[in-house]
Amino acid sequence: MIETLTGLIPEDLLDRSGSVFYSGKDAFSGTKPIYLLGLNPGGDPQEMSEETIRLHIEHVLHEKANNWCAYRDESWGNAPIGTWRMQPRVIHLLSRLGLEPGDIPASNIIFVRSRRAREIAETRNAMAAVCWPFHLKVIDDLKIKSIVCFGQDAGWWVRRQLKAIRKVGEFVEQNKRRWSSTAFANDVGTTVVTLPHPSIADWTSPASDPTAFVREAIRSR
Repeated sequence: MIETLTGLIPEDLLDRSGSVFYSGKDAFSGTKPIYLLGLNPGGDPQEMSEETIRLHIEHVLHEKANNWCAYRDESWGNAPIGTWRMQPRVIHLLSRLGLEPGDIPASNIIFVRSRRAREIAETRNAMAAVCWPFHLKVIDDLKIKSIVCFGQDAGWWVRRQLKAIRKVGEFVEQNKRRWSSTAFANDVGTTVVTLPHPSIADWTSPASDPTAFVREAIRSR
């Protein structure tokens, strides 16, 4: 399926700095319980100008292992493999849910890179719209029933597209910050779970670990 998905990536995005797949061929085949979605890849698009979406696709299709997972198997920010801030937090969540990272589809709503979300604020909705057919294909073909979103911006967009307006759960961190995670469902039983972004929230901390909430949201969809 992953080869079919590449045909849904807009041609005019291919030579821009960015990425699409955060897991390999195994993750984008069969039936999957959840789909992980952030807003867009981070990093400086000028400094990483040669790391284009086109080149990224080639690496995933022809060089990465079928069971590859960017959160487990990549070195980010010159840190040891799988240790950069959000990587172990995502792996922690999947591990506690009993899921193999290389088997779980993961991507970003927008494939183009930016240092901060606010840098694409003016074009965010337009870029998300042209990338959405890719994600809808993933959701439909892999029979995804739960989408786990990293951050409020990603969650808002996915809920809007899937018409997930019925609130079915909430988790509030047990700390002074008290950030919340939410779950909304639509009329066909798809659940959108929105978590504080793992680049900021430490999901490995007992006070802010959303795993039990995510597990319950997936079960009760």
